Amino acid sequence: EALDCSRATVKRLIEEMRLYLNAPIVFERKGNGYRYAPTEGEMYELPGLWFNASELYALLSMQQLLEQVQPGLLDGHLEPLRRRIHDLLNRQPGGGDELPKRVRILRAAARQSSPHFALVAGAVAARQRMRIRYYSRVRDQASEREVSPQRLTHYRDNWYLEAWCHLREALRTFALDAIQDPKLLTEPPIEVSQQTMDRHYASAYGIFAGPSEHTAVLRFSPERARWVAQERWHAQQQSRWLPDGYYELTLPYSHPAELVMDLLKFGPEVEVVAPPCLRELVRKRLEQSLQIYSNRSS
Repeated sequence: EALDCSRATVKRLIEEMRLYLNAPIVFERKGNGYRYAPTEGEMYELPGLWFNASELYALLSMQQLLEQVQPGLLDGHLEPLRRRIHDLLNRQPGGGDELPKRVRILRAAARQSSPHFALVAGAVAARQRMRIRYYSRVRDQASEREVSPQRLTHYRDNWYLEAWCHLREALRTFALDAIQDPKLLTEPPIEVSQQTMDRHYASAYGIFAGPSEHTAVLRFSPERARWVAQERWHAQQQSRWLPDGYYELTLPYSHPAELVMDLLKFGPEVEVVAPPCLRELVRKRLEQSLQIYSNRSS
């Protein structure tokens, strides 16, 4: 009753402690129970619980995200989860309240969270169609859309809605912070299979999904290659070291916008070898940047 489990479970756990953790547990007939029987002068301790990098990141991320949740209707449901995460971290050697102080998770370029997250997430879970007003930053204009939500994606510290757009009659990605005035509809949504979703959103580089139409060939300098060679840009990427120490990375992409932004941060340490359209686009952007600095210096 104290452990909230059956007698068989207790016996199984004791046996596992004996077999796998070398715990010196013996049955004591006099007390009709089990006890530790360590050797003279020694104390037995269960081995510490160590998380690997991904497990530790996941737990600390959840803990920090839960701390940022505004007070609301879910408080009663989230509090047990907070306590459970705290207990798990507390089992880590040096954990508990001290561990979060020793591990930092920095979120770069995260935009303001959407006030409509709960409604959109509810529509995804309940399979409900929505009407939204969506602001396109590229076009600097808003449009009315009916969408059938499929799933949420957390990408580069921002949330996106992957949905079937009834206006475009195709899958589209919507940044949650750009969704305005969402309303739930009674019409049944269009369901898209997980296989179709995965093919659509995993074939090309970045958040701009769709069938990959181009293949980028990138050549990094020997200095920058020390970092890039350890990075994974896409699941279908290919790479090779060149004789002169340069590093060549090949990956599929559809829309060039995000790829161009990522390449510009490397400056002269990367060259677009192919295709010509991507090479020309990057060249023009670099020329425009140089023109800004040239005009100001004069």
